[in-house]
Formats: sequence, C-alpha cells, structure tokens
Amino acid sequence: MNVPTLLTWLRVAAIPLVVGVYALPQHWLSLPERNLAAALLFVLAGLTDWFDGFLARRWNQTSAFGAFLDPVADKLMVSAALLVLLQLGRIGSLVALIIIGREIAISALREWMARIGRSRAVAVNWLGKVKTATQMVAIPLLLYDGRLFGVLSAAWWGGWLLDVAAALTLWSMLYYFKLALAGIKLSE
Repeated sequence: MNVPTLLTWLRVAAIPLVVGVYALPQHWLSLPERNLAAALLFVLAGLTDWFDGFLARRWNQTSAFGAFLDPVADKLMVSAALLVLLQLGRIGSLVALIIIGREIAISALREWMARIGRSRAVAVNWLGKVKTATQMVAIPLLLYDGRLFGVLSAAWWGGWLLDVAAALTLWSMLYYFKLALAGIKLSE
C-alpha cells in the first residue's frame, strides 16, 4: 500500500457517497444542494485520479495492483454517476449504454489481447484520453444541473459534452478494435 494506491481506494470509496447523496432525506439537503454535493464529490474523485498518477510517477511508486485498480476505479465512478444521471432523467439510456458498454467491451478486449501476448496493440492512446477528459467535465456539469456564473446552463453544456463523449466513445472503440484486429493478424 502506498499513497497513490490509497488515493485510488479513496476514489472507490467516493462512489457510494456520490450515489448516496441522492438517497438522503429531502429535509437534510434540497435537490440543488444534493446536486452541488454530488458534483463536488465527483470532481474531488477526478482530481485524485490525476493526483495518484502524478505521485506514482513522481515518487516511483507504480505497482501492478495500482495499474489494475486505477482504471477499474475510474470505470466504476463514471458508471455510477451515469446511472444516477439516468435515474434523475438528465441523460438518455442510449448515451449511458454507449459509454458503459464501451468500457466493458474495451476492458474485455484488453484482457483478451494480454492473454495472446498483444496487449501493446490496444494501449491507451490520445483518443481515449480525450474521451475520458470530455466525460469527466460533462458528468459534474450534469450532476450540478444549475447555472454557471449565473448565466450558463450546466445541464446544457454537460449534455452537449456528454454527447461529444459518446461520439468519441464510439470512435475510440472502433479504433481499438481496428488495432486489435491488426495485432491479431500479426500474431498469426
């Protein structure tokens, strides 16, 4: 156990907090207060994602377990937030299915490629990083669901960005499948 791995575990622990905010009694927190709390928790969890990677590289504390747990924590956090947003009626089921389905498909693809010794063929690239960054901005905007700076609609911007993230999700999934197919042909 090291500090980067501890931060990743904190991100996992934040998942029930983000979901649980909406289960609190109405007299404890109003809906706008719940929205703000969930958005802030999601942003803090996202910051731990960046910070744990930074510290792992800086302090040379990378580990096989940390490399496994980090993307799992990210996928769980995003999936939980998307399910909350779906339940709240702030996103459509197709967008949630595209994003969550892609994560499952690519995780399975990476595992399979690792089994056949071709894991480098589907290593994370810039397209996946842009997709992740886009959804990590969209989700807290959708959770917040209020006005930004008194004039901008967080829901509108979050919805627009999540649609972009869904398009990038499909594009990146096709890209990874293409890379995997090329990797399979090389190993034959």
